[in-house]
Amino acid sequence: MNTARIDQLLSIMARLRDRERGCPWDAKQDFDSIAPYTIEEAYEVADAIERRDYDDLRDELGDLLFQVVFHSRIAEEAGYFDFDDVVAAICDKLTRRHPHVFGDVRYENAEAQSRAWEALKAQERAHKNADDDSALAGIARGLPEWRRALKLQERAATVGFDWPGPEPVLSKLVEEIEELRAEFAQGDRDKLEDELGDVLFVIVNLARHAKVDPAAALRRANFKFERRFRRMEALAREAGETLASKSLDEQDRLWNRAKAEERSR
Repeated sequence: MNTARIDQLLSIMARLRDRERGCPWDAKQDFDSIAPYTIEEAYEVADAIERRDYDDLRDELGDLLFQVVFHSRIAEEAGYFDFDDVVAAICDKLTRRHPHVFGDVRYENAEAQSRAWEALKAQERAHKNADDDSALAGIARGLPEWRRALKLQERAATVGFDWPGPEPVLSKLVEEIEELRAEFAQGDRDKLEDELGDVLFVIVNLARHAKVDPAAALRRANFKFERRFRRMEALAREAGETLASKSLDEQDRLWNRAKAEERSR
C-alpha cells in the first residue's frame, strides 16, 4: 500500500476542516450530521457491486474511505482518537478473532470455526457491555431496521430460540397476514403499524432460514420493478401515448407484456 497516498488523504481532510482556510461546509460538520452520508455511501458501494460496475465500485469505496477519515478527523479534533487508532483497533480485532490464522488454534471444520467466532464476539460484547448480560446486548439501534431484525433473530438463535426450519416460519407468516388483514378492516392505524411490523419481521426471519440476504432480495425486486415499469413507459410511448393516460387495466396489460418479453429472452 502506498502510505504516502493515505497521508495525502489525511492532509486533505485536515485542510478541509481548517476553520480559517478550509471548506466552511466540511468544517461545521459533526458525527451526527455526517452519519447519514456514511450510511448512504455504504449503500452506494453495495449498488456498484450489484451492478458489477467495478470502476464505480472503486470510486464508491473511495467515498466510503473518506467517510472513515472524516469521522476520524472529527474524533481527533475532540481528543477521542485518530485514524491510526482506528486502523490499530481493526488490526487487533481481526488478529484476535482469527487465532486459527494468526495463532496455533485449529478447528475441525467451518462449523466449529463459526461457533468459536461467535464465542469470541460474545466475550467482547460482555466486556464492552458489562451491565447488560442479555444475548441481545450490543446490537446497534442505528442499523437499518431490516438489518437489526436479522441480527436480533440471529442472536436469539444462538441460545436456541429459533424455528427449526422454513415451514413453521411460512405458517407464522400466514398467521400474521391474517392478523394484518383484520386490522385493515378495523382501521386502527397504531395496531395496523404493529401488525405490519410483525409481517415484516417474519419475512426477514424467512429470508434468514432461506439463507437469502433480505436486502439483496429487495434490491433485486426493486431493480426488476424499475426495469419492467420503464418498459411499460416505453411501450406506451411507442403507441403515441403516456402511461398516465391509460387506465389501470391497460397499465396492467402493459405490465404483463413487459414480464412476458423478459421470459421470452
